Amino acid sequence: MAISEIIASLSTNPYFGAGFGLVGIGSGIAILRKFLIVGTQVFQRNYLMSLEVPCRDRSYEWLLLWINRNTKNAQHLSVETTFNQMESGKVETKFDFVPSVGQHYFWYRGKLIFLERSRDQMLNLNTGVPWESVKLTTLGRNRQLYFDILDEARRDALATYEGKTVMYTAMGHEWREFGAPRKRRLLSSVILNGNISEKITKDVKEFIDSSDWYAERGIPYRRGYLLYGPPGCGKTSFITALAGELQFSICCLNLSERGLTDDRLNYLMNVTPQQSIVLLEDIDAAFVSREERKDVQLAYDGSSRLTFSGLLNMLDGVASSEARILFMTTNYLERLDPALIRPGRVDYKEYIGYASEEQIIKAFTRFYPQEDTEMAIQFKDRLLLETKQVSMAMLQGYFLLYKNNPKEALKNINQFRKRI
Repeated sequence: MAISEIIASLSTNPYFGAGFGLVGIGSGIAILRKFLIVGTQVFQRNYLMSLEVPCRDRSYEWLLLWINRNTKNAQHLSVETTFNQMESGKVETKFDFVPSVGQHYFWYRGKLIFLERSRDQMLNLNTGVPWESVKLTTLGRNRQLYFDILDEARRDALATYEGKTVMYTAMGHEWREFGAPRKRRLLSSVILNGNISEKITKDVKEFIDSSDWYAERGIPYRRGYLLYGPPGCGKTSFITALAGELQFSICCLNLSERGLTDDRLNYLMNVTPQQSIVLLEDIDAAFVSREERKDVQLAYDGSSRLTFSGLLNMLDGVASSEARILFMTTNYLERLDPALIRPGRVDYKEYIGYASEEQIIKAFTRFYPQEDTEMAIQFKDRLLLETKQVSMAMLQGYFLLYKNNPKEALKNINQFRKRI
């Protein structure tokens, strides 16, 4: 049989014709699919621009809040609840809705932006929350659009902190905001004796402006302060007001926290938020002097593995952090080990004592600005007849009993100790 006859017979065979047709259609679909994939890739590379923001990045939280205000058409939402309980027991709850995991879209300045929020299976070991990311995609090659979005998100987020002091506390291996940002306290509202406030503030500001000076001389760029004296005399209040004056945040660290180790302490000190003051309150409660201590562990239950040598290494060891401002407070200076407060670890010490005559007069005139100085002097003289040691906290507590009645405050001064 000739070849032409064989081909002719195959072409008339219904089984061969059906198979050839299916193969042809399948091959055509595969080729078309390949062209679509390649075309999509070429289109994405040349005409689409994407921005991915992982949850590890600081701008992630800012972007989520910004997205909440710009994706009103999202149908699948996640809720983020802010819960705040006042000291009085009053509870304030706020609900914020953000797009849930999945794909969404919104318009920004006339451009259509596709939003994809994805979530990994892996968990953040510190928080127990899955890792997430947000990906924005839009048509065009203008990166400025994303700069504008991030900058707008940053400005909107930071506006909530304007005029306020942010408090941080150590949680695991990271610093987290503790409570709502507090309204900045004026430095003039903390009345210290003499010019103590001005001296410390001047010293801190000089340190902030002296990074080049430290670098040129090879000196570690860090400074430690110790405020000591009786309780209630304004040590912590001054540090809070100083942070407000500098527009810094405050990182409160509890050395007696269960599970705190030398390595974790050193790590925390190296990842403190920028422009922040690290505060170690009542440092004497964590460690006693070596003469009173049988070992280098914490003084009380031994549940923490933080050692005294670990604390010293954190302050000025080889791996200790730089660009750091650290304040320590204590009510009992004599209980502190001399090694802890030597120069290089504590560079500036200041005694904050009981209210002086000057402080009493200033406090009276601040609470009752409508009264003249003569009444303030009378109040001071009668108060010091009743007691020689008055803390500013006690004085403030007494004034609060007569917020709008200075004459009653003066009249009942003999009941001062009974009322406080």
